[in-house]
Amino acid sequence: MKNFKLISIIAFTVVAIFLGCANKTNAQKQNNTTAAAQQVSSQQNQTSTPASNTPDTIINTANNLTASSDNPWKNLKPNQVNPITTQQFKQLVFDYTKSQTWQYKGDKPCVIDFYADWCRPCRLVSPIMEELAKEYNGKIYFYKINVDNEREVAQVFGIRSIPSVLFCPVKGQPRMAVGAMPKESYIKAISDIFKINPPKTSSR
Repeated sequence: MKNFKLISIIAFTVVAIFLGCANKTNAQKQNNTTAAAQQVSSQQNQTSTPASNTPDTIINTANNLTASSDNPWKNLKPNQVNPITTQQFKQLVFDYTKSQTWQYKGDKPCVIDFYADWCRPCRLVSPIMEELAKEYNGKIYFYKINVDNEREVAQVFGIRSIPSVLFCPVKGQPRMAVGAMPKESYIKAISDIFKINPPKTSSR
């Protein structure tokens, strides 16, 4: 696969003190992946320890969507985190094989959870994402990508540690948060990046 460089992506990293989970499947293959996706903005760098009472729920392993080329969004399940493949990422989010400049395809912002089934911190983040998908219904798309199964897109974004959550606004550059965080931190990121107010029903 050709090396790909995303243009002007500013990443911010929020690393959990003890819940960082190295992606053992991609560690040796990432040296030539996009450098821009790995840049860390020190001004946005935050450190947050996941809430101790976050339920250790097993990640929902629903079947991947079948996206159609004419309208890949029509099969998305509302109020849920939709699992997507690399091909669906190109249809729904950004086709990095056709452009080296970030061009988001969605009509609403999206949040993408990069995870693996064996990753315990990912299991802490999963139920939080499911709650947020319900609370931000109609305002944000929520996706998840299994980095073991979808190595191409994981390499493009330089995913070396999971969970990693990518925030993609409709306009502007995407930003990455690395490490498990409490729900409040994801809500704040959504507010800061997407300019969407927290839902009144949010259990914070």
